[in-house]
Amino acid sequence: MDFKGKVALITGGGNGIGKAAAMNFAGRGAKVVVVDRDGAAAEAVAGAIRQQGGDAKATMADVTRSAEVQAYVKAALDAYGRIDCFFNNAGIEGKVAHTADYDEAMFDQVLGVNVKGVFLGLRHVLPVMLKQKSGAVVNTASVAGLVATPGMPAYVASKHAVIGLTKTASGEVAPMGVRVNAVCPGPVETRMVQDIAKQLRPNDPASVAAAYRTVIPTGRYTTPQEIADVVLFLCSDLAANITGAQWVVDGGRTAVGGAMTQAMRD
Repeated sequence: MDFKGKVALITGGGNGIGKAAAMNFAGRGAKVVVVDRDGAAAEAVAGAIRQQGGDAKATMADVTRSAEVQAYVKAALDAYGRIDCFFNNAGIEGKVAHTADYDEAMFDQVLGVNVKGVFLGLRHVLPVMLKQKSGAVVNTASVAGLVATPGMPAYVASKHAVIGLTKTASGEVAPMGVRVNAVCPGPVETRMVQDIAKQLRPNDPASVAAAYRTVIPTGRYTTPQEIADVVLFLCSDLAANITGAQWVVDGGRTAVGGAMTQAMRD
């Protein structure tokens, strides 16, 4: 997986999975554009890449605003002239509450970032790749896009939608040499998963993590680096005939069906 001469654009690149992917792309020779609504976090990641001898730019953007998405695409093109890999990763978890009690404004916020943000990324990056007649996109979905998670209706709905967008876009652009796939992480060692645990059991979040791990066949959370490795594979020439797919990285979580759902309830 050699990305020398390639340009990788990453949203939500200031922390977690996005940060791991940015460092991974840079480590394999790519020029990287780090996008995050936290401009300081994006610049910190880009700075770390440059300190290690890589080439990276940072830009701040709200992915729910079309003009700001257009601006981060323009920033990538102004800096490097093309976009070869697009990790359409920015997302939020929202609040934990049952559907009957879920706050409407929070629902709109989660779908705004997780669905509209992904759509706008596709809307403005795909034309660049179609013009090039090449490119690979990876959208961040989730195992929550494949199975239910009680108490997270907005997040689950949004990640199901990401998989639908992935499949639709992939069929539209495949004849022109552009690929679109999704990665579906299970629980990952990130702030997001820690926040969910705190919402579920404010006084004992560690017990939530323990419950998760008991029903994951591998017995542990996935690391951000492990998700980043799959993202790079899907963007590489090794995956040249893979498109419209959702790649699950969850330690076997979805293979055991309802066990995780029960852990959420206990």
